[in-house]
Amino acid sequence: MMCDEVTHDLDAYVDRELNADSIVAIRSHVSACTSCRQRVAERETLGRMVRSVPYRVAPDRLRARIVAHVQRRRSVHQMFAWAAAAVLIVSIGAAFMFVRSATIQSDALAEDLVDSHVRSLLAAHLFDVQSTDQHTVKPWFLGKLNFAPPVVDLASVGFPLVGGRLDYVSGQPVAALIYQRQKHLINVFVWPASTEGSGARARTIRGFNVRHWVQNGMSLWAVSDLNDAELNEFVHAQQMSPPAR
Repeated sequence: MMCDEVTHDLDAYVDRELNADSIVAIRSHVSACTSCRQRVAERETLGRMVRSVPYRVAPDRLRARIVAHVQRRRSVHQMFAWAAAAVLIVSIGAAFMFVRSATIQSDALAEDLVDSHVRSLLAAHLFDVQSTDQHTVKPWFLGKLNFAPPVVDLASVGFPLVGGRLDYVSGQPVAALIYQRQKHLINVFVWPASTEGSGARARTIRGFNVRHWVQNGMSLWAVSDLNDAELNEFVHAQQMSPPAR
């Protein structure tokens, strides 16, 4: 597939409107083409920004009260008082908007990861390296990523490692580690994080359970149709197990 063909279908690819064969073909091209990968990242970033900007209009009653008050009290002291109040309101609003924007972006990212999980099952591209040996899976990522994903062996607690692959989130390459619980598959997406933490945030998207936590400088997202209790058990096991070296 050539860059011109990819560019023609890029918007449909980002919006998940293509069939599975087209998705696989474009993903294969994007994985090897820096310029097309950048175009994907730009479109995904723009989409998240548009979705994350809320619109707020002050109620007419509030605006009328402010205008009336200013007209009644025109002293310099009152003007400064209202200016200070306005700064406080704007500051509080900005803080609220920042938190809300971060939450919206996190939710959008979780949606993207659920899409990646589903595509890996539908497009028959679950593995780039298929192995139950953590010492085989971890070295496979060398040279393909600028970080070393933590790969742990959880077979002893009922979650065997079955392989890994290179995936893309927001146009950036990430590690996807695949674990299994009976007939259920768990995709664990991994990339470097900017903050440290240990709590696993839970959410459910279109019937898939999602967990996110930050550990040892890595952001980890687990996506599966596994039930809540067993997925929590899996996350706990991940947090308590030392990664392969």
